[in-house]
Amino acid sequence: MSVLICKNIETEGPGTIKDYLRLKNIPYKIVELSTGEDLPNSDNFNTLIMMGGPMSVNEDEIYPYIKEEEKLVRDFISKRKKILGVCLGAQIMAKALGTNVYAGPQKEIGWYDIELTGEGLRDSYMRNLALHPKVRDIWKRFKVFHWHGETFDIPQGAVRLASSILYPNQAFRYGKDAYAFQFHIEVRKEMILEWLKDETDFERIGKETNTFFEEYIGRAENFYKGFFL
Repeated sequence: MSVLICKNIETEGPGTIKDYLRLKNIPYKIVELSTGEDLPNSDNFNTLIMMGGPMSVNEDEIYPYIKEEEKLVRDFISKRKKILGVCLGAQIMAKALGTNVYAGPQKEIGWYDIELTGEGLRDSYMRNLALHPKVRDIWKRFKVFHWHGETFDIPQGAVRLASSILYPNQAFRYGKDAYAFQFHIEVRKEMILEWLKDETDFERIGKETNTFFEEYIGRAENFYKGFFL
């Protein structure tokens, strides 16, 4: 397995995804799209990871590399390769699959519950995410970290996997191995604190991060163990 990681802005890296790949000696390449780095030949990779960013997927005239990522999505799907899109990466997947991306009802920033759908509970990778790392039971509802203000419709042919109160479409799967997460599965604790240092709710979110992070990183690792086989 070789993993292609597309960064849309330098400050939003692969975090715990990279940590896991290093731990398991899985080869990967990170491409800094915002600095003008060219995408490599996709034939050399069997997994595509697309990270987040503050821009909108609908600003592809300002950020033309977004269109290149959309092409990558369609290419990897046509070849039945694995994909994971996180936040903006999930929105790129949605647009590449022909559906709409638009502003949500309000920004969703911090630690909020998602709830798995019936399809989510039947999905083996999502069940891994739902598995509590210590108690070892499956939770239908659990905390994840959010930082976004846009959302998407579920593409035709995809299945919705998770929802939140504000954003009904938190995750979907297309085909067998293409996953889109609106929430940030990849965050390290220091990433959260750096991203949100200027937010008015920084103190509250910082305390919640200390409360929820150990469990969350365990859930993320559970997901990676299944996804990166």
